Amino acid sequence: MTTEKDIKIEQYKRQLVYYYNILMSVILALFGLIFTFIIPDKIMAWYLFGGLFLLDYTYLIVRKTYSVNVMVHSYIIIATLYNFYIMLAFWNNSIASFVWLIPIPLAAYVFFQRKYVYIYSVFALLNIVAGYLISKSFSFNFPIHRPEDVRLTDTILMISNVAVIALLLYFKDKIKRVEIYHEIEEKAQSTIIQPVPTPEKAPFADELFDKIESVMREKQLYKDVNFNISKLSTEMEINSSYISKSIRAKGYPNFNNYLNMHRIAWVKKLLNENDLEKVTLMYIYTEAGFSNQSTFNRVFKQMENITPSEYISSLQFH
Repeated sequence: MTTEKDIKIEQYKRQLVYYYNILMSVILALFGLIFTFIIPDKIMAWYLFGGLFLLDYTYLIVRKTYSVNVMVHSYIIIATLYNFYIMLAFWNNSIASFVWLIPIPLAAYVFFQRKYVYIYSVFALLNIVAGYLISKSFSFNFPIHRPEDVRLTDTILMISNVAVIALLLYFKDKIKRVEIYHEIEEKAQSTIIQPVPTPEKAPFADELFDKIESVMREKQLYKDVNFNISKLSTEMEINSSYISKSIRAKGYPNFNNYLNMHRIAWVKKLLNENDLEKVTLMYIYTEAGFSNQSTFNRVFKQMENITPSEYISSLQFH
């Protein structure tokens, strides 16, 4: 049965394949142009432009027909074999062509189970070993590239691979967030199904509230005048109902009460640290996220049992 989690992860994986295809198309086109106009090597240029055509043409055909996993399995195998000629061509000039194989285990880590990380790591290593044995056993009439040409291609190659790795890590993080979110949802659902408190459920409530506290304190979200539970839900990528339940479980009547607690705490901090002869009270309560003084006065009195002016007088007295 396909779940919402599976659908979301599938969407992210398809987005990753789409952006990777664009990035790799740009890289192949760039290298093709370099070997056409800057470092004349007709065979390499045609090989790269051929790879560009194969990449884009096959992607347009299969992107809506096959699953992401099938596309990625096929691509990893074909791309590794495609890189074999490039690796041989630069074997005596540069080891940078090996760099193309570095993202392969990472791609397997993003898309598949752990066993495929090992399988494709071994596959990449075998390609390098095969390249070494063939280069030592046979003589090829590859063009000899000047050191400055190799430095240029190596530099662009390294930058390209950093971009590829960054793209993979970015989407791995997004996929991990979905997995964590649904793990929290599942724990919350089990809490609803079995309403009797148990020791196993306490850590979940504490864990979620600790995350809320961390986000609120580190990013000081309460300073936003229009901040609400929906914005916090978007920020954390967690359903607002679970945020609300976690906050109530900690003794707060509702989210607004929890939000105002942070705002009043920040007001008190500013009042203690600033001279009211140099800064205005309006600056302080707006800095804490209150839109007007009447709301600020009401909330402060409700939470502290004294008015702001009484609190300020007590500070001056001390």
